Amino acid sequence: MSQESTVPGEVVETTEIPEPGAVTIVVPTFNESANVGQLLHQITEAVPARLPCEVVFVDDSTDDTPEVIQKAARDCPFPVTVLHRDEPVGGLGGAVVEGMKAATSDWIVVMDGDCQHPPSLVPDLVATGERANAGLVVASRYIKGGSRAGLAGSYRVFVSRGATWLTKALFPRRLRGISDPMSGFFAIRRSAVTAEVLQPLGYKILLELAVRSRPRTVTEVPFVFQDRFAGESKSTAQEGLRFLRHLAGLRTASPAARMVGFGLIGLTGFLPNLVGLWALTALGMHYVPAEILANQLGVAWNFLLIEHLLFRERRRHRRWWDRAGRFALLANADLVLRIPLIALFVHQFHLGVLSATALALVTTFVLRFAGTEALVYLPRRGREKPVRGSTAEQGEPCEQTS
Repeated sequence: MSQESTVPGEVVETTEIPEPGAVTIVVPTFNESANVGQLLHQITEAVPARLPCEVVFVDDSTDDTPEVIQKAARDCPFPVTVLHRDEPVGGLGGAVVEGMKAATSDWIVVMDGDCQHPPSLVPDLVATGERANAGLVVASRYIKGGSRAGLAGSYRVFVSRGATWLTKALFPRRLRGISDPMSGFFAIRRSAVTAEVLQPLGYKILLELAVRSRPRTVTEVPFVFQDRFAGESKSTAQEGLRFLRHLAGLRTASPAARMVGFGLIGLTGFLPNLVGLWALTALGMHYVPAEILANQLGVAWNFLLIEHLLFRERRRHRRWWDRAGRFALLANADLVLRIPLIALFVHQFHLGVLSATALALVTTFVLRFAGTEALVYLPRRGREKPVRGSTAEQGEPCEQTS
């Protein structure tokens, strides 16, 4: 009798495991030459002959990882393909999306190339998905039977748990039923993937899938996170910053959320504005030109944050100097428009000065947000939306011997 977990914390017993469908194993790699041979050996040992299988490596390496894969693939009884990308667009998450596009099987299993994800679980992931009629099966470290034992050191454990808590707090509905949204080990039906809507940044592709195109039915199986076979972790402070940027982009994907983020960023712009005003007046400049110049510091601050946190995926529609110029024009027009609006509200609608000022601030804020979206970050009319093309070059399948 086998036991499989289909709901976090719940065990379902069954006497049969349905015959799994064909599977494409997608492995993103970056300088994993010391691990990929062992990984292919483990896959060969773990995946039964009854399970039609292919392995697609999407490689961003600067070492000899592609050559090592080709050599190791000669002993594999299944097709092995290497897609090497000269430019790592989207990081490891972008590599996974490229692998999904190249997959030909009913099921796609995504796993790391450092042997911390046990290939022996691949048949169980697919079989559980078939049995539950699920679109996504997540290998979780945080349900009964799972473990994060392979996380090296208390710092990585703390970061992993903190990232899990943060993502579940930001996306409570989208991540309902997923105990381990930071997992890089999962199976998804190819029919459930719409690769064109994905905008990965960094290595947390499961989060991207769950938020942007989550299948209706999701289930989990426990797994024990293994020790790395060789080499060092690719998790760095830079990857952590990319992860936070990714979270911000996902959370502000809707217009309402973007407007809230736009307002919060605007509030932070008061700090550089006040610092600039203090410095310029301390140098003896009159407060009127000083305020005009200091306001540009706030505009520049807001532009940088909005570029990276709210409209990252739309920056390709215009050149940076075009976006910056339009944004600055709108920001300064806000000041010019506010005073006539206050006068209009006071004299025509007989509002008090404070009420008129508050209403003018809200009005110009909404107009500024709408103008920023429409005039700075939307595609130009009559021009087709550029496609974020991949720089990946698909190689020929590696030579096989059975």
